[in-house]
Amino acid sequence: MVYIPILKWAGLDFKEVVIPLGLLLNGLNTLLALIPYHKAELVDYRGMWPMGVTAVIFAPIGALVTPYISKPILIILFAILVLIAALKVFYDLNKANKKQKWVATSGASSEITATAETKVYTLRQKQIIGGSTGAGIGFIGGLLGVGGGFIIAPILMMLGYKTKEAAATTAFVVTFSSFSGYLGHLSKGLPLSWLTFLAILAVIIGSQIGSNFMVKKAKGSTVKLIYGITLVLIAIKLIFDLF
Repeated sequence: MVYIPILKWAGLDFKEVVIPLGLLLNGLNTLLALIPYHKAELVDYRGMWPMGVTAVIFAPIGALVTPYISKPILIILFAILVLIAALKVFYDLNKANKKQKWVATSGASSEITATAETKVYTLRQKQIIGGSTGAGIGFIGGLLGVGGGFIIAPILMMLGYKTKEAAATTAFVVTFSSFSGYLGHLSKGLPLSWLTFLAILAVIIGSQIGSNFMVKKAKGSTVKLIYGITLVLIAIKLIFDLF
């Protein structure tokens, strides 16, 4: 959500460089997150492999469609996705605040309030839902250069995954769909440049600094609030630039 606008404002070609590079960086970032998730056995490969497969298949298709859609339309679609992601951040923050207030006023424990009555989905149902939604997520990701994690995670939560399991499994799907979408763009003859390697190095270093800061010092709600506001400002500037 942030890579692409920054690369665009740096003066790089939106279709030929920005979208493909955004996919590459996103895939690398989630891959770095997937490694510790895998070691902790939090990834549900069995339940969500169909989502991963369909996302991988349809991401290159989205990449191949990108050249046939005008740049303004792509930017508008991207801005809409950014706004949707921002709204989700604010919704989650508001929901968390209401939950904390309810716990404080009712005297109930957080463990009890965290347990909600949710529909139980079978393995086959998870695979069917995952496979069908993965196709659309992969296509949009390849088309616009986004991983689709902000769409995948809520779907997994709806299917009954716990927060950490949803995050881990999302990283699994996003990693392979992002790399697949990047290869779809690469098949059109996308040149590798010094910028690509510099950006990869920056992501590796930045992701480690960011994760350590988040674990040791940052307050989750504050980070989310700043992120949500940043996304809104990005979307507004993207639309403003068009006009």
